[in-house]
Amino acid sequence: MNYSQMKVLITGGLGLIGSNLAHRLVELGARVTLLDGLLPGHGGNLWNIRAIKPALTLHLGDMRDQATLETCIPGQDLVFNLAGQGGHLDSMLDPLTDLELNVRAHLELLESCRRLNPAVRLVFSSTRQVHGIPRYLPLNESHPIQPIDINGIHKATGEYYHRLYHSAYGMPVTILRLTNTYGAGMRIVDARQSFLGYWVRLLLEGKPLPIFGDGRQVRDFNHVDDCVEALLRAGSNPLAIGKIYLLGGCEVVSLLDLASSMARLVPGGGYALVPFPVENKKIDIGSCCNDFGNIKSDLDWEPCITLANGLRRTVDYYAEHFAHYVSV
Repeated sequence: MNYSQMKVLITGGLGLIGSNLAHRLVELGARVTLLDGLLPGHGGNLWNIRAIKPALTLHLGDMRDQATLETCIPGQDLVFNLAGQGGHLDSMLDPLTDLELNVRAHLELLESCRRLNPAVRLVFSSTRQVHGIPRYLPLNESHPIQPIDINGIHKATGEYYHRLYHSAYGMPVTILRLTNTYGAGMRIVDARQSFLGYWVRLLLEGKPLPIFGDGRQVRDFNHVDDCVEALLRAGSNPLAIGKIYLLGGCEVVSLLDLASSMARLVPGGGYALVPFPVENKKIDIGSCCNDFGNIKSDLDWEPCITLANGLRRTVDYYAEHFAHYVSV
């Protein structure tokens, strides 16, 4: 992966994945530009780039604004398109905002690339939620697309736009369907983006971790460092162009076991089973985990950070920097 002097734009660059990717790209010698709207209630946080801010260019702007895109797109070699809204319940309560952030914004970006920089390489971060309730486990890329919430529909639409611009205009596009990504830099204020982030907050505040239902549903997780590695490989290997890859974790755990493991990380940590809120239950996918065999075969990627190690690192980080995330 030779990123030295490569011009790279990261949309959603102040969030969990974007900021960690920016750190790695700066280390690799890339010329990094970040675009982030810092929309209230989303994951962007300037604290995430405090150590590398002098080494990059930052644009605080909305991806739906053509003037902003006309400033950022020309001259870039690669765009990591990570922007968007990830809240499933939010999408059901406010579907039009989700439409704006997860559909229109990406179409604006793609049109700007087509007009201003049609050869730019694009890596789009989607989600395994586009598959909906699994018909079989582990999921693979051949599983039907059957989203069960507004967010999943819009994420799938974003994928189709990227695929169309690849097939119709020859734009070099790769799509990664991410699983539950966690680590230093994620939003912990509430559970709108990640229940795991919110659990970290509750843990450090000495409050029990709420588990909806019986806690037997299983999940897999990727530490953000593993996710960043997948993005870097997808952005540098020509074999990835035109492909869709599912990421997955190296361990599959029940939510009950996950809460138990996290509770042991701090003195007095605990958890509690709570009734499933009706609005959450309607869009819950049940148990889910992914087969990452295709990206392993093509790009030699597999998760390396164990859940125990990743959780320990994450909790330690927020114990030190807690105030910079709960006051956002």
